[in-house]
Amino acid sequence: MHAFDVLGDPVRRRILELLLADGEKTSGAVSAVIQEEFGISQPAVSQHLRVLRDGGFATVRPEGARRLYAVNLDPLRDIDAWLERFRRYWTPHLDALATELARGKRERRLRDPGEAPRQGDTR
Repeated sequence: MHAFDVLGDPVRRRILELLLADGEKTSGAVSAVIQEEFGISQPAVSQHLRVLRDGGFATVRPEGARRLYAVNLDPLRDIDAWLERFRRYWTPHLDALATELARGKRERRLRDPGEAPRQGDTR
């Protein structure tokens, strides 16, 4: 299965997010979160874990009766390397957007010096 086929599914992307954020997680812990968020069964979550494992995105190691899953970063690095060819198309636009946002904040600050900063506003 192609890497983008594996990552094209929102459930699998969420599983990877969980594993990246928390490190190793048991299949039961992953299943509990995914079942709550997506309303799918435990066997369906197990199938998604299998696809991630078979695609090389996740590793599993037994610990007693439990199975601990973790992210394998190598396929993600391969995707990052592939995307590098395309970054030149969006990076200048994102940089320009950041410049315009900063300019707008500066203009508001100069126009309304007494106004309290809004949440997330970096003055």
